[in-house]
Amino acid sequence: MVGLVIVSHSYFLAQGVLELARQMAAPGVKIAAAGGLDGPDHALGTDPFMVQQAIEAVDGPDGVLVLMDLGSAILSTEMALEFVTEETRQRVLLCEAPLVEGALAAAVQAGLGSSLAVTAAEARSALLPKATHLGVQIAGPVVSSPVSTTERVIQLRLTVRNRLGLHARPAALFVRTVGRFASSMTVRNVTRGGPAVNAHSINLVATQAIRQGDEIEIGASGADAEAALAALAQLADTGFGDGITPVDSAAPSADAAVSAAPALTAASADLDEPLRSLQGIAAAPGIAIGPVRRFEPTVPPVVLRQRGVSNPAAEWERLQGARQVARQNIEEMHARLWQQGAAAEAAIFDAHLLFLDDPALLEPAQAAIFGQADSAEAAWHDIIETTAAAYAALDDAYLQARAADVRDVGRQVLLALAGQRATFSLDAPAILVADDLAPSDTANLDRSQVLALCTARGGSTSHSAILARTLGIPAVVGLGARVLAVPTDTLMVVNGDSGEVIIAPAAAAVATWEARRSAWLDARQQAAATSQQAAVTTDGMHVEVVANIGSVADALAAVAAGAEGVGLLRTEFLYLDRAVAPSEAEQTDIYRAIFAVMGQRPIVVRTLDVGGDKELAYIALGHEDNPFLGTRAVRLYRERPDLIEPQLRALLRAAVGRRVRIMFPMIATYDEVVMVRGWLDKAQRDLAAAGVPAPTDLQVGIMIEIPAAAVLADKLAPAVDFFSIGTNDLTQYTMAAERGNPRVAYLTDALHPAVLRLIAQVITAAHDHGRWVGVCGELAGDLTAIPILLGLGLDEFSMNPAAIPPAKQLLRTLNRQALRDLASHVLTLNSAQAVRAAVRAALPAG
Repeated sequence: MVGLVIVSHSYFLAQGVLELARQMAAPGVKIAAAGGLDGPDHALGTDPFMVQQAIEAVDGPDGVLVLMDLGSAILSTEMALEFVTEETRQRVLLCEAPLVEGALAAAVQAGLGSSLAVTAAEARSALLPKATHLGVQIAGPVVSSPVSTTERVIQLRLTVRNRLGLHARPAALFVRTVGRFASSMTVRNVTRGGPAVNAHSINLVATQAIRQGDEIEIGASGADAEAALAALAQLADTGFGDGITPVDSAAPSADAAVSAAPALTAASADLDEPLRSLQGIAAAPGIAIGPVRRFEPTVPPVVLRQRGVSNPAAEWERLQGARQVARQNIEEMHARLWQQGAAAEAAIFDAHLLFLDDPALLEPAQAAIFGQADSAEAAWHDIIETTAAAYAALDDAYLQARAADVRDVGRQVLLALAGQRATFSLDAPAILVADDLAPSDTANLDRSQVLALCTARGGSTSHSAILARTLGIPAVVGLGARVLAVPTDTLMVVNGDSGEVIIAPAAAAVATWEARRSAWLDARQQAAATSQQAAVTTDGMHVEVVANIGSVADALAAVAAGAEGVGLLRTEFLYLDRAVAPSEAEQTDIYRAIFAVMGQRPIVVRTLDVGGDKELAYIALGHEDNPFLGTRAVRLYRERPDLIEPQLRALLRAAVGRRVRIMFPMIATYDEVVMVRGWLDKAQRDLAAAGVPAPTDLQVGIMIEIPAAAVLADKLAPAVDFFSIGTNDLTQYTMAAERGNPRVAYLTDALHPAVLRLIAQVITAAHDHGRWVGVCGELAGDLTAIPILLGLGLDEFSMNPAAIPPAKQLLRTLNRQALRDLASHVLTLNSAQAVRAAVRAALPAG
């Protein structure tokens, strides 16, 4: 690997850049610093002999890149080259790149094994992200290639289709996906114009103000650029974790959720009259009645401008320690939400963790500490306020709300620097009134004491509102400053469904509202109480409702939501975004952890399903004109049995004592069923020969996602124990419409009669042979589809954990026998729209 030398007039600056570069570099990259004249006691100046020693310390066959700050540093470095051997001198390149940014870029690039020339080129282009953010034009490539001096850039254009665009959580997913690849990457909002920005920065990505319908251009340069773009294309297909939501012109936009001056609905508009009620934005449903308490957040000490600190390196170390404390606090909140089954809401704090590591925050803070001798508090406070102001200045309401997230993270670090932590408690149940609440404040509230939340500012899309909904706390936001004038202990009614707040209601009104609150509490308690109960139809049929999961965290969320088992454990998460395949031992440990969470509930595990839109960096699949119709899943096993055989052994090892069922994806023919069962038999024999316990009687099933398998279901059923219908792919292949292509999205409705007829055919064939059938596609959690699937005789519904409680509740109101006629009727219709209309007509209450 290329070695790096940092030469500075300041000992402390050189050490700070050295520390930061080491944090960015991969193991094995040699980095040395030469700053000052003789350590911290003589901190200013340059010494050619120190530079010589640094060069010799990192010298190697790949060469040495030297970065310098000021003129005499260059002279000292040139003099140092006179003292090294000729062989070493030929391997040294002096680089004019900016010291801090260049060192960080070079450290990352050297860790990729790039040549000296490419590492230098990356260092030279390190100012580009900052320049593009500030609108400054500088010369240089869009991005430089980590492995090729040709610096070839490939590009991908996508249309963002999730309703709120790349707000914080989707932006966090975007940045995390980018970070899994070595390639340099940029992103540009084509629709709104402007320069490309560093795709590794959550703030720079989010401040592109990418909304639903915007076209973005992603540029990638590097050995895994194609794999990186494929992963981002796949992420876009999921709506960047938000799902794909059609634009509904009748629905209020996110922009309508911004704080506005609320309407005063008191009996008299005279502002001297007592305030009777306020109208705000409904943020979290429910009704609350109780006394007012003012929320007072824990605020860090006032940050005073401190320049000329004597030890910048120590200040930088203090900031790193405070970031670590803040990280631990955020991870605690993240874990708590996960344990409550709120995995999606926990992702809010994934974004907060990214803020902590964002180079758009860290680099300016570091520069202020080492370049201006600012205190840690002043440097951090300044960049947080600058970034928050950038969000607040955007014309998108959702992105404006992200300013609160940045300030929340900033406040936690400042509190940690002061040795404090955000705390708040109530001595009795009350309604909290606040100017606004940060997400961390909301997540830390005691639900047993907080009856409701009322804020002067904020919108329904703010993360504090999302968390209030998750925590089950009624909330009204955007009430305006007048709500802050309501005296402590004043009785207040909060209607989180309508956004209305009633202040000091009359006795008769209180009685009415108490009755409404009682009804609401009963309904909520019933939902919570019954989520763990079986879904039994009115005619006494038990319907298995299970979860689709892909991690231990998902398993915890599924159990909390009332899942009776797992209908689809996606195992791809073990294989994607890594340089080598997971070992058999690693797989065994992770499977055991997931199985332990599920206890004795049944678990259907889908074997590795990659190819098409999911590529592995360590397998060259080669070019395919249509990868969705190419080497996917079992078709890949045929070419690479070394992938499936260790997985099957790992699953068998972990399945001992558990109710595990193994399912093979992408089956099209009977011969493929024979083939995969042969691999499973071999895995069982291998373990038996090694004396390793393994079950021999577990159920084996296949995914029905190819029309050929649906048509041949009567021939395939005798060879398996169950079918699981993947309605997402089955719809895609039946309608010849790629589900990620917006131009044919109108065709990819799983309620189309063509798809429903195939589902009916599969269920009939399975039951004729005594086999059971599940659906693990999105259709299983669709409340409109559930009556049809039940009427067709479906045995198992597998869905996202969040969809389980309402699905169970609906199933308990349905009569399976009575729905058979409805199911038969919709098979005769000619469109998905007609099917939905038929369900609404038959079940108007649903």
